[in-house]
Amino acid sequence: MAETPVDQQVLETIVKSIVNHPEAVKVERKVDEMGVLLSLKVDPQDMAQIIGRQGTTAKALRTILRVVGAKNRARINLKIEEPAGSTHTREADEAADQITEGLNL
Repeated sequence: MAETPVDQQVLETIVKSIVNHPEAVKVERKVDEMGVLLSLKVDPQDMAQIIGRQGTTAKALRTILRVVGAKNRARINLKIEEPAGSTHTREADEAADQITEGLNL
């Protein structure tokens, strides 16, 4: 079996230490002419920890991966996949509806 690439190992290690369901963490790695794409899937209940307040955790993960990529002369992009059953978008939609209700739009 081939050894897991360093970028994928770094992402899995960090994410598994943050989430409550580390067994549900899945990272897929694809390489094309644009560079490396790491797709991250986590348990729906862990999305808030991965995104962080105002996206700070997601930004930090991307920064770390950029450093790992620079060291290995590769461009690394992170895609955080919205899991089925995630409340992230529903909560945002409800908040937007509450804000616009009083505006008489």
